[in-house]
Amino acid sequence: MNNDICQQIENSAHYRELVDKRQRFAFILSLIVLVMYISFIMLIAFAPGWLGTPLHPGTSVTRGIPIGIGVILISFILTGVYVWRANGEFDRLNSDVVREVKAL
Repeated sequence: MNNDICQQIENSAHYRELVDKRQRFAFILSLIVLVMYISFIMLIAFAPGWLGTPLHPGTSVTRGIPIGIGVILISFILTGVYVWRANGEFDRLNSDVVREVKAL
């Protein structure tokens, strides 16, 4: 019986839509984070002097501090975007799959 349910789920158009959309969205967000982190590490490796330059004369806050904080904040924001979409569109598609399988 479990194999029948699994097969019904895999054959569902809503399930395929859910998987495709979620994988594409997760890939895009992962790519954004990866590019952001690699760029930051490359700046550290190849432009440490630029990152170490103070924002204003006489201050100890360098360019690297707000950039590093920005990387962290953007990661939190992208996580929130994923949660928002998962709780909306992805949950709706999941409910459609469950309703479709229960109807069969």
